[in-house]
Amino acid sequence: MNRSARAFWLRSPGHGEVRDTALPEPEEGEVVVRSLYSGVSRGTETLVFRGGVPENQHAAMRAPFQEGDFPGPVKYGYLSVGVVEEGPDSLLGRTVFCLYPHQTRYVVPVSAVTVVPDSVPAARAVLAGTVETAVNALWDAAPMIGDRIAVVGGGMVGCSVAALLARFPGVRLQLVDADPARAKTAEALGVGFAAPGDALGDCDLVVHASATEQGLARSLELLAPEGTVVELSWYGDRTVSLPLGEAFHSRRLTLRSSQVGTVSPRRASRSYADRLALALDLLADPALDALITGESAFDELPDVMPELASGRIPALCHLVRYPDPGPDLVPDAGSEAGSGPCSDPA
Repeated sequence: MNRSARAFWLRSPGHGEVRDTALPEPEEGEVVVRSLYSGVSRGTETLVFRGGVPENQHAAMRAPFQEGDFPGPVKYGYLSVGVVEEGPDSLLGRTVFCLYPHQTRYVVPVSAVTVVPDSVPAARAVLAGTVETAVNALWDAAPMIGDRIAVVGGGMVGCSVAALLARFPGVRLQLVDADPARAKTAEALGVGFAAPGDALGDCDLVVHASATEQGLARSLELLAPEGTVVELSWYGDRTVSLPLGEAFHSRRLTLRSSQVGTVSPRRASRSYADRLALALDLLADPALDALITGESAFDELPDVMPELASGRIPALCHLVRYPDPGPDLVPDAGSEAGSGPCSDPA
């Protein structure tokens, strides 16, 4: 078995490179995973790429298998899908999701991988980490049948939340974004769309995910009395001003945070593994292919990441495609392990 691998590293803010690395021999209770796809979440990962993680958040922002430290050199990422080449018979050849950085092959404990259901193509499964964030947000938000809801911010997280809310019966739902191109994504998800100035008010619930001061202020404006904004944005090292005077108190509005690092206290009986397994099950819906908006080869990442960080490549989730295995490697055995990219990503 070939024990070499290649990994994408942030050498310094704004500059990435691919490095060779040697894999350790797997021990009992570990698996060797060969990557098929990984995903770049444009929000968090490009903030890391720009060097925007505040020093007091360096520990909180560490990814599960991160190497190095912020601002760099650091190996960072958390949306990886691959096939198990070595490990227990029950996992050998299975397609799995893992919270691992961008690397061609890696060794992790069995507990770190989750089997991708046969109903979910391998490429779409890279969305599992973000859909898991959306699941946790809705556990925190606890929407009800018939609620009037807006999701402000049509990025990867906001669109994932909107996609799940579209399944709730009787809700009035809008995805709100300043970019009119997000209307096409909303349509693919079966969700109404509005520019910020045209959004419907009197909302019982607003989920904010635009990572802008203006978006958060507009979210409060859209609430009905006693309404709640659930804040999903992470602002990195930026300071945000918020109008908490005016009618904030007289209308008894609520602003609460939600963060995927902790399972929502409203679902205290659920584990992290339960939440991730649920997210993967939800990815059987082909409408979620609309969240994958671009694709490139792994070796292109040093050139692609600056384009994503600057916005020159507009993206929700950018799919990273890994090279086929050489003849010295164990072939795929899972039904979805060799599947191609999601059909018709928008």
